[in-house]
Amino acid sequence: MKTNSGLFFEDYSVGQVMNHAVPRTIGAGERALYHALYPSRHALFSSDVFAQSCGLPSSPIDDLAAFHVIFGKSVPDISLNAVANLGYAEAQWILPVYPGDTLNSRSTIIGLKQNSNGKTGIVWVRTEGFNQSKKKVMEFVRWVMVRKRNLALPAPKAVIPKLKNFVLSKDLVLPNGFNFNSYNYDLAGSSYNFGDYTIGEIIDHVDGITVSEAEHMMATRMWQNTAKVHFNTQARPDGMRLIYGGHVISMARALSFNGLGNAQMIVAINSGAHVNPCFAGDTIYAWSEVVDCADTSEPSVGALRLRLVATKGEAGVLKSEDGRYHDDVLLDLDYWVFIPK
Repeated sequence: MKTNSGLFFEDYSVGQVMNHAVPRTIGAGERALYHALYPSRHALFSSDVFAQSCGLPSSPIDDLAAFHVIFGKSVPDISLNAVANLGYAEAQWILPVYPGDTLNSRSTIIGLKQNSNGKTGIVWVRTEGFNQSKKKVMEFVRWVMVRKRNLALPAPKAVIPKLKNFVLSKDLVLPNGFNFNSYNYDLAGSSYNFGDYTIGEIIDHVDGITVSEAEHMMATRMWQNTAKVHFNTQARPDGMRLIYGGHVISMARALSFNGLGNAQMIVAINSGAHVNPCFAGDTIYAWSEVVDCADTSEPSVGALRLRLVATKGEAGVLKSEDGRYHDDVLLDLDYWVFIPK
């Protein structure tokens, strides 16, 4: 049989390494289409001149666009038969990605646990992305619920990896030469800097975006994400296409510009969960909480730790009294950004 039906839960083993197929050379077209699909407005990823004023050779590809490409490489081997991608941890951006770079990725299985229903299991995987010089550009851990092929097989020994609660600020990676010494707040579109944010502050990003089927199909194909639940209405019992979780992340990040316009660069994801499914027709709103702030080795650059929540409901509403996420909440993402001081 020459076709690939994808791997199932019982096909994985802890320590298994997968070098993913189909490297991708990134061009300016990916940037243009990213900005067409998501209302992304951060100046660092829009202007070569602005990026050069921040010490970079040119404007890099949006940090989340690089993430989507590296994520997409892993899908045929990791989540082709997924029920859902559940969460993230220990994600770090190590090198900027520029037009002309070629990306490929490699994944290692670090945990397995069969679910009590015996029909699915959770697979934990660490994925690393590399450029054409074999330099690591980013890495992340994610966990995904995958179907079993043979329900009669016994459950494997459960291995649940111990993951960091968050990336330490001292471990955040500053790109070589990166600084905000000549930062232009007028061109950036916001006057608020590191000192204007306080721990515990809630920011309602006000605007909303209604998710469309066509844009989601285009985006997921652009990232070469082939997970069946995103394309095939027969892959889910409810007959609906599940919106790719990364699509929700990019929408929420773009919405956060209104209130966090100078949070120019995502450098780490501490944790993240897709807590409820998103479907075409849902309208996404976003709000943020300032969790922490830290200095970096570059005096002009500060780091903010933010909690970004994508929701169909009200800002500031997250969990009910019993600790469960509210039904309207789609995404709960804890991440670090660089912002001028």
